[in-house]
Formats: sequence, structure tokens, C-alpha cells
Amino acid sequence: MNIVKPIYVTKPAIPSKSEYYKEISTIFDQDILTNNGPEVQKLSHLLARYLGVRNVSLFVNGHAALVVALMSLGLKGEVITTPFTFASTTHAIVQCGLTPVFCDIQSDDCTMDPTKIEALITDKTCAIVPVHVFGNPCDTEAIEAIAKKHHLKVIYDAAHAFGVRYHDQPIGQYGDVSMFSFHATKVF
Repeated sequence: MNIVKPIYVTKPAIPSKSEYYKEISTIFDQDILTNNGPEVQKLSHLLARYLGVRNVSLFVNGHAALVVALMSLGLKGEVITTPFTFASTTHAIVQCGLTPVFCDIQSDDCTMDPTKIEALITDKTCAIVPVHVFGNPCDTEAIEAIAKKHHLKVIYDAAHAFGVRYHDQPIGQYGDVSMFSFHATKVF
């Protein structure tokens, strides 16, 4: 009988069992799995340093992070975003009682086309949620100039941009909030 071995598009790089057990043994010794325990604090500190940002909050997934980011800014009305993203970006906007307004993308890097944003702004627009796609950063200068001009918040969906730098600055330093992802399909 021939056993066919599957071919995976992505495969995680994982340590050996002994390395893994050694690393997680401190968690079992502390009896604290979450709730801002020592390992969570350590990870938050290391991530803040790696990402070049002051504050890091860890969430179960990117969707939850986007929801909290949107809610924390007290937004009401319309949010300009891109349809060229995972559905969760739009779902988070809708879940917060906001109305998504879709902006087209640039064909060369698949990020939001900043030349098309202003035509979408109305008196109901409260924020812009651009998406850094496949590690390609958005044109943050143009987006943030538009946001400043119209008094809008900018929340970057940076799920695909973990560790990316733009103009020699960490990508997480742009906008009011940036959300990153550890999902297995992200490359970092």
C-alpha cells in the first residue's frame, strides 16, 4: 500500500521536543499561563523592543486586537479601508458598529491607494484602516497627511508586516495604532 505524504504550502519551523519542553517548563513551574504572568511580560517587553514601539498588548488573534483598537479610540461613523485583505479586517469594523468604506489598491504593491482616499471622505468618516500587504508597507506619509488634514485616526492592519521597517523606521511607529499577527501563515 502506497502512503501519500501531503505537500504543505506552509510549514512551521519548530524546535525539538526537548528544547520546547525546556522552554515551557518555567511556565509550569510558575503556575501562571496567562493573566500578565512573567512569561507574558517577558514576551511583551521583547516584542516592544523588536518592533521598536513603546507599548505592546497581546491578544488571542488579530481580529480581537483590531476590535479593541477601534473601540479604544471611541470611533463613530465610517472607516475607510481596503477590500484587499482578510475578511476579519472588515468584520472588526462592522463588529464595532462602524461602516466600512472601501478604497481601491495600488496595482504595484496591493496596498491602499492614497490618491483615492480623499474622494471617499465624508462628514461621517472617523478613521482610515490601511493594510500593509505581504510585507509591503502602505504609503504612510500620504495616508497620515490626509488623516491629519481631515482629523481622522489611522489604525494600521500590519498583520503581514511583522518586523518590517519603512524609511528606516519600525512600521509600528506609524499611525495611532498598529496590529501585528503571529498567525502561522505570516512570514517573519
